[in-house]
Amino acid sequence: MTPFTDPSRSDAGTDPSADGPGESLRRSLGVNRRRFLSTCTAVAAGAVAAPVFGASPALAHGRDRDHDHGQGQGQGQILVPADKRGIILYTVRDATARDPLASDLPSGFREVFKQLSRHGYRQVEFAGYNQHANAPGGASLESVKGARLLRSWLDDYGLRAQGNHGFIPSSWPLTAADKDTFKKHLEIANILGMDHMGTGGDPTGSSYRADWDVAADKWNALGAIAHREGIKLYTHNHDSAYGFLLDGGPLDDQGRPTRSSGIRKLEYFLKVTDPKVVWLEMDIFWAHVAQYKFHEYTAHDGSTRKNVFDPAGLVVRYNRRYPLFHAKDGVVSTTNGMGYDMVPFGTGVIDYTTFFSRVGLRNYHNPMVEDDNSPSATDPSQSLREAKISYDGLAALRKRR
Repeated sequence: MTPFTDPSRSDAGTDPSADGPGESLRRSLGVNRRRFLSTCTAVAAGAVAAPVFGASPALAHGRDRDHDHGQGQGQGQILVPADKRGIILYTVRDATARDPLASDLPSGFREVFKQLSRHGYRQVEFAGYNQHANAPGGASLESVKGARLLRSWLDDYGLRAQGNHGFIPSSWPLTAADKDTFKKHLEIANILGMDHMGTGGDPTGSSYRADWDVAADKWNALGAIAHREGIKLYTHNHDSAYGFLLDGGPLDDQGRPTRSSGIRKLEYFLKVTDPKVVWLEMDIFWAHVAQYKFHEYTAHDGSTRKNVFDPAGLVVRYNRRYPLFHAKDGVVSTTNGMGYDMVPFGTGVIDYTTFFSRVGLRNYHNPMVEDDNSPSATDPSQSLREAKISYDGLAALRKRR
């Protein structure tokens, strides 16, 4: 496989995916870019005056709020602007799944959106489109009709959808059915106004270069389909993706390599995928777990070599390949094998001030708060309460002077 040359490895230059003229209008209409451009062409040809679509009052207010709070007052630059503060709905999955007929707490997507907006969030990332059957819209909103309903609620509460951990075909080559389902999810993403669509899993669970080559071929093909619909396709990482690639040395009894060149699996994936069509979402917590777990490897010559992972350093090298982050915090643990236990954002020890300061591009990256453990079997209000704690932690980040 020939590695791609990645023009996105520098912070310099103009973001090729940045909003151009009319992009806000396209999102407000909820159509894909090809359909939007063809409509604009037809309108221009017929000299038809179009109405002006803008952000809802709630969204416009949200973008102004806290935008420059703390600037010039000795508090340092805000690291995550107000309109970039997001949350993946997996964090509050118990609330979206709650029966509104059996609880006075926010239940289902609409009421959860309302509460998250009150907390201050302006972005959400979906983790599927299912909710409780008694919530408005019914159990599944994974359809064009459901997406339009979700979009109306997002607009009502000044929220923007940035992505979804949804359907990525497991089969390769693609079956006709999988391709149709994938395209349906791209249509849903466009209705919701998303720039990104992805998955919560790694491209492959293998450690072998040959399997990562296959994964790269698959993601390049899927990414090209998504790109034609104006969507950035992204893969989310866990710690294992930052382990060392097995790519040389003596072969085992199945003919597979047993030693490493020292390159990490996801770094290799970045090299062999097309930067124009394949994107990544770094889960910063799991990247720090990888830093704790994977700090030495056996080289091709059999020697043991040290290599401590630097999550922010990887992002800096491929900065525009990372439009999304999961902002998940942790406290030190010496007993669970990961190095950290998850806690609400801003209450842990992961140095997000340094991380966000190093990666920069604060108006490009979209950090999504996540806490796998927020839902509680004994405290039904915990996840939304901790969502507020996490929002406050994200909003409080300031660059050190």
